[in-house]
Amino acid sequence: MKNPIFDIENWREIGTTLAQNKTRTFMTGFGIFWGTAMLALLLGGAEGLKHFMSRNFEGFATNAATIFPERTTKSYAGFNKGMALEMNLQDADNIRRAIPDIENSSSVNFMWANALYGDKKSNAQLTGVENKYDKIFEPIIFDGRFLNEADNANYRKVCVLGKKVASELFGTASGVGNDIQLNGIYYKVIGVVGQISEITIGANMDESIFIPSNSMRRSYNLGDRIDIFMMTFRQGTKPGNYEKQLRRIIASNHPIAPDDDGAFHYFNISEMFEMVDNVFAGITLLALVVGTGTLLSGVIGVGNIMWIIVRERTHEIGIRRAIGAKPRDIIAQILSESMVLTTIAGIAGIVFAAILLGAAEIFTAGPQGPIKFQMDFSQAIGILATFLVLGTAAGIIPAVKAMKIKPIEALNDK
Repeated sequence: MKNPIFDIENWREIGTTLAQNKTRTFMTGFGIFWGTAMLALLLGGAEGLKHFMSRNFEGFATNAATIFPERTTKSYAGFNKGMALEMNLQDADNIRRAIPDIENSSSVNFMWANALYGDKKSNAQLTGVENKYDKIFEPIIFDGRFLNEADNANYRKVCVLGKKVASELFGTASGVGNDIQLNGIYYKVIGVVGQISEITIGANMDESIFIPSNSMRRSYNLGDRIDIFMMTFRQGTKPGNYEKQLRRIIASNHPIAPDDDGAFHYFNISEMFEMVDNVFAGITLLALVVGTGTLLSGVIGVGNIMWIIVRERTHEIGIRRAIGAKPRDIIAQILSESMVLTTIAGIAGIVFAAILLGAAEIFTAGPQGPIKFQMDFSQAIGILATFLVLGTAAGIIPAVKAMKIKPIEALNDK
């Protein structure tokens, strides 16, 4: 007997069999179609939602932490509680020296500035940073460059403008190379930047002006005070593991009770990333459970229709057996019908899901580009292969029943 895969008569017979009861075939096929579509939509939707949330953190190092001075919550060494903590350069030096696992760090100072260029002006947050700041909070460089180590070491009067500030001062023209006034002191513009992340510390980068930390201290008489201290840790280390040590280091340089956890806030970015990852691991698991349940309902439908087809074709199967059809030929025929129905409906479900996910990408596109709702090609193939295997398995029991039908009993069946 010919191989059923290459036998055109076999394929015609499959089509005729499935077409004999169009309503039943359609409903079973729709169950498969909906199962694959739902599983694909849930997985693609979960991936898109994860991308949407993760995009808010882009540009900010995942292993970063920031120290914000607060007020003491306990009396200590003759000082009443409620005293404002002022961090200084000694704190920064102590932290860097005591914790070698810190990879990048920067002290940061903030103040408001009136920026002037000719008759144009802009009110912006003036931010004094060290040269590793852009390794912690990565900017988009639109023009020129960001501050470097030499700018800070040599107390250079240079500045980097946020995109919005640059637009207010220079319009569409490039501001790089021009001198502007910042609270009455001239600085040369060396770059224009924008913000990637949705996280904001101080003001948005687009609305800020960055100058070297040392230049800011000297120009505006800030002394050794710092407003916040930012740092990233080496790969393989967790910022949360160093919180207690950091508290002891800072307390050793200030009249703070060693157990006063309210004297400063330790903002651990990695915890936020872990939280988001855990949430989306749960969402993905839920999508798999719901999608698998829908998928199984379709598979059960395939098994039911194959069982009914075998029952309706008992007489025909008996005739086939009587004229010499082998058991494996009967099994191949029944399984072929199951595989065809599963494959066609499964592919249609995946295509339908891909179209909807593609439309979602288009409609959710923003300044940062589209949100990636599409599932991977490997996921689509995996869903189809899983459905094909389960659909084929659902047809095995009816196929085995058909194989066991005795010719004489089948011929006598009414």
